[in-house]
Amino acid sequence: MTLRSFLLRRILYTVLLIFLVIIVNWLIFEGIPGQSGAAAFLTNNPRIAQNKQAVANLCALWKCNQSRTDQFLSYLHNMLTFQFGVSFQNGQSISTNIIQQQRLTNTLLLLGSSTIIAIIIGVVLGIIASARRDSLVDKATVSASLSTFALPTFWIGEVLILVLAIGLQWFPSGGTVPVTFSIPGQAPPLLNQIIIRIQYLFLPALTLTLFTYGGFVLLTRATMLEALNEDYIVTAKAKGLSRRTILFHHAFKNASLPVVTSSALAFGGILAGAIITETVFAWNGLGFYLFQAVQVKDFPVMQAMFYLISLTVIAANFIADVLYGIIDPRIRYE
Repeated sequence: MTLRSFLLRRILYTVLLIFLVIIVNWLIFEGIPGQSGAAAFLTNNPRIAQNKQAVANLCALWKCNQSRTDQFLSYLHNMLTFQFGVSFQNGQSISTNIIQQQRLTNTLLLLGSSTIIAIIIGVVLGIIASARRDSLVDKATVSASLSTFALPTFWIGEVLILVLAIGLQWFPSGGTVPVTFSIPGQAPPLLNQIIIRIQYLFLPALTLTLFTYGGFVLLTRATMLEALNEDYIVTAKAKGLSRRTILFHHAFKNASLPVVTSSALAFGGILAGAIITETVFAWNGLGFYLFQAVQVKDFPVMQAMFYLISLTVIAANFIADVLYGIIDPRIRYE
């Protein structure tokens, strides 16, 4: 099968998978016992329930009195057009809450930077550890990666806040930007804004990097150790190639497919946000937004977030499949 035929088939499967995700996402919330999401929210809020006109207006807005078929068609339209409907929390458009309040930007900045840094550090340390197997460097690298990988993110975050924010006062303990940024005329020059944003970003990004890089260290080391025992590595050494060329050009190129898969899955969950880390640092991202929605049972927000997370995972797997053929020409599309 040619690459073109493979891509067409994968695109078809991806479209079918997206529709399956949409249906399952709907059934999950419809299967929750009790009243529907909108009706339960109105019933559980006495201040709203006492105002019959407000209840009628909100029911019309959230379509809680429509038939299940009409509600599903409205939900399907919202998912396909990325409108997502209206939030129970504030009655505002979910798309507006995600984009205009910079939650999407903040999450992409936090998760994107920490994931890229973690992959780079993990891969490089994994290659170094495999090249110096059983040495002190190898043992220290593996021990450190296992330790940080096993620690919960909330504990890492709280220790960093205690030491670097409260103790040394090098970085702010939480938030995304200072409150003064929202006051007209109080925002500093652009360069100062960038420096301040980096200061607010540093601790949550460091927390996620410390938690994430260990998995890439262990995976890269394992695949590299297997590749370094192959005959073509012996041949490369016999030809007098440099150690760096053997490690990065020959061994890692053939051992990189599992790393590509793991990297794709890491980026696939990027829109899920880092719920625990964003909550610890009060980071105004999608993870914190989802945490707040779960607390008040804001079903439209949860549906929208679960859908976005599924889309990114599907897209990441699709990209990984395509990259396989580019990285390793031996792969045949069947």
